[in-house]
Amino acid sequence: MTIPRAEAIKSLDNDAQFSIQHLTDGDVITWHTTPINDEKIDTELSRLQAEYDAQAYSRKREAEYPSIQECVHAILDDTLDALQAKRASVKLKYPKGG
Repeated sequence: MTIPRAEAIKSLDNDAQFSIQHLTDGDVITWHTTPINDEKIDTELSRLQAEYDAQAYSRKREAEYPSIQECVHAILDDTLDALQAKRASVKLKYPKGG
């Protein structure tokens, strides 16, 4: 996923009022409050994208972890070891920072 410019602007100033027109050769921002310069927006956009990308392992793990229903059944059926083994294999498949 690519972080939208609007998200970077709101991250810098949640009260900013603006509209964005998406054109094939770039975005045009119309400011209704004090503008934020493009360099600050680009820097924040890079920071947010890096933060999002660094959490890819977490999103992948979540998709493969046992469901809440599986966890409840494991507790009730006393099969926690199998549940923990499944979680461990997912963690090994998607290590932090990987």
